Amino acid sequence: MKITSVETFLVPPRWLFCRVATDEGIVGWGEPVVEGRADTVRAAVDELSDLLVGQDPRRVEDLWQLMTKAAFYRGGPVLSSAVAGLDQALWDILGKSLGAPVHQLLGGAVRDEVRVYGWIGGDEPSAVAEAAAKQVDAGLTAVKMNASGRIGRMPTREDVDGVVARLAAVREVLGDARDVAVDFHGRFGVAAARRVIGELAPLHPLFVEEPVLPEYAHRLGDVVATSGVPLACGERLYSRTDFLPALQAGIAVAQPDLSHAGGISEVRRIAALAETFDALLAPHCPLGPIALAASLQVAFATPNFLIQEQSIGIHYNTGAELLDYVLDRAPFAFPDGAIRRWEAPGLGVDIDEDAVRAAGTRGHRWRPPVWRHDDGSFAEW
Repeated sequence: MKITSVETFLVPPRWLFCRVATDEGIVGWGEPVVEGRADTVRAAVDELSDLLVGQDPRRVEDLWQLMTKAAFYRGGPVLSSAVAGLDQALWDILGKSLGAPVHQLLGGAVRDEVRVYGWIGGDEPSAVAEAAAKQVDAGLTAVKMNASGRIGRMPTREDVDGVVARLAAVREVLGDARDVAVDFHGRFGVAAARRVIGELAPLHPLFVEEPVLPEYAHRLGDVVATSGVPLACGERLYSRTDFLPALQAGIAVAQPDLSHAGGISEVRRIAALAETFDALLAPHCPLGPIALAASLQVAFATPNFLIQEQSIGIHYNTGAELLDYVLDRAPFAFPDGAIRRWEAPGLGVDIDEDAVRAAGTRGHRWRPPVWRHDDGSFAEW
């Protein structure tokens, strides 16, 4: 079997899909994207395709090594995301060629279902409470929310009270039997993060995500040491070597993104590394159906898995939805807050190629918002 072509499709709302075709008619799909930099990743996929066309797609590990190391400059979000999507497609082809789901190729399933959570938004306590209630009605048993909107690196007492009030409103809706995770998005300084986490601890968040920016990873241990709440990070880490300092600092939950951190091949290694630090895996995935399918395949086969993010109904999805690009929506259902294990070959998702090609002709130019503080200085989004 040989790879004959690699195509990319810039599809709304903010995603990039890739299609890897073979001379035996088997097609693999992947999702290589950096949100807001999709065109840049598309160029990287095109460059990497020179290494793939004519090769046997079933040599997944060899091709991963080639894509990540056959150049003097390595790593970073753009290259790692390009590799991630292509790696997903190669695993998809391998599974389809063998008539087996990817999780079987990773050593077999260790669970029958994967618990999932959804994102809730809103600036006021009443707004996030209402959003949480809707997610509960949709069947979810866990949600994630931002700790705040635009906020200073050293927030005022009023700001901190607002963060606590928002979480308290969601906790009241969820009760004690459901979970809520809180995303700091790196918006607080280290000292402020320690203060705010202490205020939130009595409300028992499942975890606090990205308490400090990734460039301050050397201070992460200071936050862990004073936190009574499990800490998580990883959406802006792209390899095992990126995750090692965070795990050494004591994070409880590793959150690699299957479309950023080198795909299935690297994330399964990150999961194994996390296990040696008694850390759990909760892949980041506010993306499309292919990224979610790849994440689920890893989750089905990973002993130290915790929970899976999914973006059905997320506020970023304007003009298109995750389920718009699949032929069969049933596998993505989560009536009891969990997605049942798939047994279809490859990634196990039926991509609607006609819909993808039509969307690709429209494309998109999604960009993240640019925030500023009242004094005009840059604010973390």
